[in-house]
Amino acid sequence: MVYMNLKSITQPVGILRILAVIVTCTSFSLAASAIPNTSPYWAWCIFTWVFCCFFTLLILILEFTTISTKVPFAWEDFTGAFAILSSVMCLFAAIMYPTFFACNTCDLQIGASVVSWVCVAVYVAEVVLTRLRPSGQDSGFLSTPPGIMKMLESFFACLIFLSLEIGHYSGHQNATGLNWCIAVYSLCFILTITIILLTLGKITDYVAFPFDKVVIVCNVLAAVMYLTAMVMWPLYSFHNNKRPATCGRLCLWDKLVLITVMTIINSIVYLLDSIYSILLVFFLRNE
Repeated sequence: MVYMNLKSITQPVGILRILAVIVTCTSFSLAASAIPNTSPYWAWCIFTWVFCCFFTLLILILEFTTISTKVPFAWEDFTGAFAILSSVMCLFAAIMYPTFFACNTCDLQIGASVVSWVCVAVYVAEVVLTRLRPSGQDSGFLSTPPGIMKMLESFFACLIFLSLEIGHYSGHQNATGLNWCIAVYSLCFILTITIILLTLGKITDYVAFPFDKVVIVCNVLAAVMYLTAMVMWPLYSFHNNKRPATCGRLCLWDKLVLITVMTIINSIVYLLDSIYSILLVFFLRNE
């Protein structure tokens, strides 16, 4: 039976979620009220605030009506993972939006930039509170280090895809090497999403092979592939390719730099994920 749970919106976590809905909606409204931009980064920032606002509001409604107790998955795991993901997404939006779209005379953009940092603070506070749950309460996959790293790997891959343009690799003198990098980004992203979905769906309980060892193989393979991309992407992208004098605030060359940075970061995450999964399966689990 569904009943109203006032405690869900009066607890500290509930209050933070209400505040998160307000500030993300404010950021979106201020940014949308300014002159629209055709840049994919502008669209990503708008998507981030709308996504976080919608799902935070949905979480509030489901907990207030106690429908959350009837969902077929670990609710605390979902909300904890969502808070972590929202923190990372809002952090990058808070960095990206003022860097590319704010100016000294852009009042709406400055307002959206300031409020976006408030979004980050609110979601980080929620992460801290949810991580301080009673020690007797189990954490699901998404709230564990492997789950968090899987979310980060997917998120950074999305930023790489967001920065890719046809001019980066089509007709390029080193097109083969750059195409390999794109294949790496795509294949690793598919593997990561597949592992997340199989684990959340608890399908791993029905497979006829040790799934944790398959995950280790996938992690190591992805880490090695990303390390090759980390070397090849900047090597081929910037070979005899200096920043054009006509390059504005955000041009094709700047996106090459962003892809390079995201590749390095994701390589580190995949490497840490590989090391942790090996330690977890072969050492920590046997203690």
